[in-house]
Amino acid sequence: MVTTKKVVLVTGCSTGGIGFHLCEAFAKSCKVYATSRHLASMDGFKDLSIEKLAMDVTNDEDVDRVIKAIVDAEGKIDIVVNNAGVLGISPLIDLSLERVHHIFDTNTFAALRIAKAVIPFMAKRRSGLIINIGSISGEISTPWNGIYNASKAALHSLTEVLQMECRPFNIKIMLVSPGSVKSKLADNQAATFKLPPESLYIGYLHNIMERLYASQRKNTMSTEVFAQMVVSKALLKNPPFYFSAGGNTILFALLKWLPRSWAMFLLWRQFSRPKST
Repeated sequence: MVTTKKVVLVTGCSTGGIGFHLCEAFAKSCKVYATSRHLASMDGFKDLSIEKLAMDVTNDEDVDRVIKAIVDAEGKIDIVVNNAGVLGISPLIDLSLERVHHIFDTNTFAALRIAKAVIPFMAKRRSGLIINIGSISGEISTPWNGIYNASKAALHSLTEVLQMECRPFNIKIMLVSPGSVKSKLADNQAATFKLPPESLYIGYLHNIMERLYASQRKNTMSTEVFAQMVVSKALLKNPPFYFSAGGNTILFALLKWLPRSWAMFLLWRQFSRPKST
C-alpha cells in the first residue's frame, strides 16, 4: 500500500550529526527511515515515528536489501539523502591506500551504489528526488584533507551527471554543499588520528589539527538550523539543483573566483603557519 506521505531514506544518521537532524526535520511531514551501520549509533530521536534500519552503505547486498524492504513496506521511496561520510585528515602520502579506498567507498561510491538501487523504483513512478551531501571542500581543495576533498569533488561531478541522466524519468537531483556545520566528525577522527613516526610532516602537526577543527569554529552553523534549511528546499515543488549553507561559504565562493593558483597559495598560507610560541 502506497502511503500518502513522502517516504524519505537518509544515510549516515548517527546521533547528533547532519543526517540525524535531517531525519528530525523531514519527520515533521514525511515518513522517515534513518540508517546507519549500527542501530545503537542512532539513539535519541525526538520523533518516535522515525524508523531505524541498519545499513552499510559500502555493501551492495545491504543497500539492495534495505531499499527493497522500504519499497515493499511503503510502495515507494520519494526522497533519498546520501549523507554518510567520513573524514580523511592527513597529508596525502601518509594515508594508506586501504584508508583511501574506504573514504571513497563511503563518500563517493556509496551514493552511486544507492542511486543504482533506487532509481529503477523511482523511474517506474516517474517521480523522486536524490540529494547528495557534498562539501565546499569538494569545490576548493585545502591542505591536509586531500582525499576527503577529492572524494567530495568526485561526488559533485557524479551528481551533475545524474542530474542530466535522470531527466528522462522526471527524477530530480539536488547537490547540497555544506560549509562549516556543527558535527562530531572532527572529534571522532581526532580520537584516532596520529601521524606515522616516519612522516615528513611532523613539524606541521599543529596545522593538520587546525585544519581538522576548522569547520567547528565560532562561525559554524548549528546542525539543526542547517537541516531545516535543506529540508525546506527539498520539499519545494521544484527543489534547486544546488544549495550551500554554513560557515565559510561566502569565503569559498570568493576563492572560486580567484585564479586557482592564488586560492591555493592563500589556503596553504592559512594552514602552514609556524606554531606560535
